[in-house]
Amino acid sequence: MLINAILRSKGALVVTIAPDVTVTEAARALNTYGVGALVVSTDGAHIDGILSERDIARTIGSEGEAALGRVVADLMTADVTTCHLDDTTDLLMEIMTARRIRHLPVVDGDDNHLVGIVSIGDVVKTRMGELEAEQQQLQSYITQG
Repeated sequence: MLINAILRSKGALVVTIAPDVTVTEAARALNTYGVGALVVSTDGAHIDGILSERDIARTIGSEGEAALGRVVADLMTADVTTCHLDDTTDLLMEIMTARRIRHLPVVDGDDNHLVGIVSIGDVVKTRMGELEAEQQQLQSYITQG
């Protein structure tokens, strides 16, 4: 299945945050929107970085409470792995597994503008749906000839 189909199903909402926002504000945004990662962007269309719950937890683990006063730019991953609308879920599973990442921003066009985000949960849900459909087809074939 293509990533475009996942975005059509789940929606293309991407929660973005500016790089100069505090980690405390970023944690609030993660909680408010119920997401596991925020795309860091100064304009909402181009990717400056990505900040995940894991980034925040690791920094708090190493720095303690002081980490909450730092800015997003200090913690974000600047070299962001992205995907495209015509990529497949199989490709995303490979990328996410190999790079040990849970969120991939989706980009499109010559300027790679941000059009969505896909999580490992989205990919697993989609793959499970595909497997269930295949199982039903096989059962139907076996029982009905």
